[in-house]
Amino acid sequence: MNRQELVAQIRLKKSFLCVGLDTEWAKIPAHLLDTEDPVFEFNKAIIDATRDLCVAYKPNLAFYEARGPQGWISLQKTIAYIGTSHFTIADAKRGDIGNTSRLYAQTFFETYAFDSVTVAPYMGADSVQPFLDFSNKWVILLALTSNAGSADFQFGVQDDSVPLFEKVMRKAMTWGTPESLMFVVGATHPEKFADIRKIAPDHFLLVPGVGAQGGDLEALCHYGLNSEVGLLVNASRGIIYAGNGLDFAADAREAAADMQRQMIKLMS
Repeated sequence: MNRQELVAQIRLKKSFLCVGLDTEWAKIPAHLLDTEDPVFEFNKAIIDATRDLCVAYKPNLAFYEARGPQGWISLQKTIAYIGTSHFTIADAKRGDIGNTSRLYAQTFFETYAFDSVTVAPYMGADSVQPFLDFSNKWVILLALTSNAGSADFQFGVQDDSVPLFEKVMRKAMTWGTPESLMFVVGATHPEKFADIRKIAPDHFLLVPGVGAQGGDLEALCHYGLNSEVGLLVNASRGIIYAGNGLDFAADAREAAADMQRQMIKLMS
């Protein structure tokens, strides 16, 4: 999905919601555990319940890799079921060089046909470029993350008093364009969105941390929205685990609908 198509979906649905498919075996409702593939059946129900309310889905690869070969099968079935109507994000946080990076890109862009993949920038340009070499695909680069440990390095400054995350963003913008490069910026740092928009006014930002991690949707939108919205706000646990009984999908839908209603107001 290219930028024009993504923006069109946001405007059509009046939503910039991304549903995180962090499907943990221990939290799958009991009535699904006797099915052939409980992870996929759970994901399928969540997708059916939220498809019209969101523009993107983001499976966190750790939840699938931990299941071994069956986890990869569940992931492949999930991506196939989503289809091409939604922007898909492989939350893999890969970062390596040479053939290794090229094969990671091939894995997520060709074998599994994701639209995008999260990438760690620590090893520099040659760890990111193989992902950018794929046309109509996106790199979502870690910039300012939502976890408490983000303060350990990302706010660090040297003689020029520029935080490391700003240097990362400015350098990465010489590698990719707003058509191929997004940044991860955590919702737990809403005050930083104004500064980030001065650095990258046109790039999309993937925003985790709303809901369970305490991020404030209204605050981040106040600073982070641009003329094309420019945000994909991810919610995982707060939506997919809104309920755990027979009606878990209906509970998930209501949680997603609540976020979408907030987004309609913020977009107006």
